Amino acid sequence: MPDFSWSIALTASQLDSRPLANWKYRLLPFRAAVTILQRATGTSVRETIDAGAQNIKQKAPVHGDGTAGNAPIPQTTPVLQFIANAGDELIISNDEVGGLTPTVDGYINVEPLA
Repeated sequence: MPDFSWSIALTASQLDSRPLANWKYRLLPFRAAVTILQRATGTSVRETIDAGAQNIKQKAPVHGDGTAGNAPIPQTTPVLQFIANAGDELIISNDEVGGLTPTVDGYINVEPLA
């Protein structure tokens, strides 16, 4: 049940911030149920989420009202869940589009499926 959390401060107008870039399970070795929670300190962040050739979300707003450094929880953050196949590369790409400097806090869990 691998999981990973992050807290990344974005610079003004930063594009393509990838929190999973160095995570061991970014390239899935097994079929898995994937759960992602992301929250930002402002409303100027857009997320694109891919799993292999499948685009899960494209340039969607990241939920705001977060506090920098606090891990998002399901009670206060929208939960995204999907199934990814063995060999899929998980990509989360965040773009800051408002010229601000928000922090993005996130959590991912991959649960192996039989």
